[in-house]
Amino acid sequence: MASYFDSSRILWENPQPQFTNVEIFRRMVNRKRGLNLKDYHEFHKYSIENYSFWEDAWQHLRIIYSVPPQNVITEGPIPNVPIWFPGARLNYAENLLWRNDDSIACTAGGESGKVTQCTFRELRLKVQSTASAMRANGLQIGDRVAAVVTNSIEAVTLALATASIGGIYSSTATDMGTQGILDRYHQIQPKFVFLETEVMYAGKTVDLRDKVSAVVKGLHEHGLKCAIVLPSAITGKEIEVGGVQNTITLSKFLASGTGNELIFEQLSFNHPLYILYSSGTSGPPKCIVHSAGGVLMQTLKDQRMIFDMKDTDTLFQFTTTGWMMWNFMVSSLASGCRMILYDGSPFHPTLEAYLKFISDAGVTLWGTSPRFLAEVKGRKISPLKIGSFEGLRTLAVTGAVVTPPIFEWSQEAFGGKFLFVSTSGGTDVCCAFVGGVPSLPVHVGEIQHKALGMAVEVFDEDGKNIEHTGQAGELVCTRPHPSLPVMFWGDTPSGKKLRDTYFNFYPGIWRQGDFMVVNPKTKGIMVLGRSDGVLNPNGVRFGSGEIYTVMENFNTIIEDCICVGQRRPNIDEHERVLLFLKMRAGNKFTTSLEREIKSSIRTALSARHVPSYIFEVEDIPVTINGKKIEIAVKQIVSGSTLKPSGTVANPESLKLYFKYKNIEEIAETDKVGVKSRL
Repeated sequence: MASYFDSSRILWENPQPQFTNVEIFRRMVNRKRGLNLKDYHEFHKYSIENYSFWEDAWQHLRIIYSVPPQNVITEGPIPNVPIWFPGARLNYAENLLWRNDDSIACTAGGESGKVTQCTFRELRLKVQSTASAMRANGLQIGDRVAAVVTNSIEAVTLALATASIGGIYSSTATDMGTQGILDRYHQIQPKFVFLETEVMYAGKTVDLRDKVSAVVKGLHEHGLKCAIVLPSAITGKEIEVGGVQNTITLSKFLASGTGNELIFEQLSFNHPLYILYSSGTSGPPKCIVHSAGGVLMQTLKDQRMIFDMKDTDTLFQFTTTGWMMWNFMVSSLASGCRMILYDGSPFHPTLEAYLKFISDAGVTLWGTSPRFLAEVKGRKISPLKIGSFEGLRTLAVTGAVVTPPIFEWSQEAFGGKFLFVSTSGGTDVCCAFVGGVPSLPVHVGEIQHKALGMAVEVFDEDGKNIEHTGQAGELVCTRPHPSLPVMFWGDTPSGKKLRDTYFNFYPGIWRQGDFMVVNPKTKGIMVLGRSDGVLNPNGVRFGSGEIYTVMENFNTIIEDCICVGQRRPNIDEHERVLLFLKMRAGNKFTTSLEREIKSSIRTALSARHVPSYIFEVEDIPVTINGKKIEIAVKQIVSGSTLKPSGTVANPESLKLYFKYKNIEEIAETDKVGVKSRL
């Protein structure tokens, strides 16, 4: 059987590692503590063995505060979830709005090609006006503000205005279904909800007034005081939504403000800032509450240490407002850099136009998904024929497994003179567990290292650390860090639901639910997929990412694929592997292609990795953030009558998979060349 790290080789090395932020931080700690930490490996060891590291980070990241902390950490009301920096008083929005000059803070763009600039001074004034209206209408510390909004300057304004007062902000993307929105907002009972009325996606105008009406009516019995409808995201004109009580336009809402100066409420480090949500693909979404201090410190640490972010950078993270990467992105304002806000489809009017936008905007730090890069590669597009990408310093990829072929292709396709960062974290922590280290070499297929302060280990099923063996296991974090969730909204005071979710599998130790392996030689990391999606035919455990790596060799003819296990209760003694393919237009799934795929998997991995069956389907189910929904497909083909959640971008596609619970019958009727259609 091939090793996980057969593709490992140095892809890139920093010609001047001594000038990276992480090396500057390491030298600061050495001076301050009288230490001699020689490299990142020793620095990371120090960061997970000494809570004083977080005091060092507080100082180095230049956290703005009014009252200093009494100490670093103390016991909290929820076991395993401590209170950080007790006694400190600060405000998240104040840390992001420290600049008040005429440099560009936000550049907003989209499918239409129209670009809007907003300076730091203008952004601060927008936040001031919005916060004034919120206060005038009764928003108080701890109240929830919800939004169904595009990735826009207005969305950033709403989040920061809420944070300045001490409210708790929560947002979803406009393409989420009405029930998905209500499943979330019923639980948190917002006082205000802000909603888009008209948006554009893939060149089409989307009228959201019916959704607005349904959401507002659905929230009236759940604490809603006022619904504020935004102007058209296409024309900028206000659109009335009739027949819904307590609904006003944004202009009228802002006019109700008193015009008072912007006040930043001074709050504890652990004061709630955001409510994010679990995917909800296999049950009601959990409402994950994150603290202002935790989000601020961890996102700043990751942006500066993993991405090497500086105040001269331009960050473009492709995201919707419903993904934690949006919240992560917003924190970049605290570093004083420019932030690109893109709304719409990257494929409209063309993928080439989108790439040109990125190059022309002077993006230096670009965050995207492996699925997007695979699509560019599969279409045989040459990015350097579209734009120079001359400013690109860091290309950061997250959201799914990044295969070795994508590492190699991306580095070459965009010019080769940048840091390729693969990271893995989660909505659960709003930060990275593992990611890039700008001062270390990048190896093909490998995440460079564990993030500073994150005590990540690889556990087997018995709770033993096996990372030194090169075997795959569970990603766990054995030591608390500042962005652990404060709580689940609606949980018991002792956090029963939170503890059951993260700390019960290995008592007292955080289990993330990812399957990973560490290269004993380089210390690089591969995340192989979700633990509950791990494939286990005949007792051999492996991640779907291993199959996807092989499938990259076919991406000019196969648009996408999904690989899941099937084990039906009381029917199957062992699990089998199923592989579903979505072919590119003009290509057919043939017997010879099936043989070639199986042969490639057998050669690259082993005979035990070869899927029992390969089928062609019309569509692959993904979340609205573009992640393959392996768990739902696995449950469906194993006999579940799963109901799609609001996070599924293409819920109709799940219907394609129900028939495969009768696999023996389908194997006879669905011959190669017969596509499963809706």
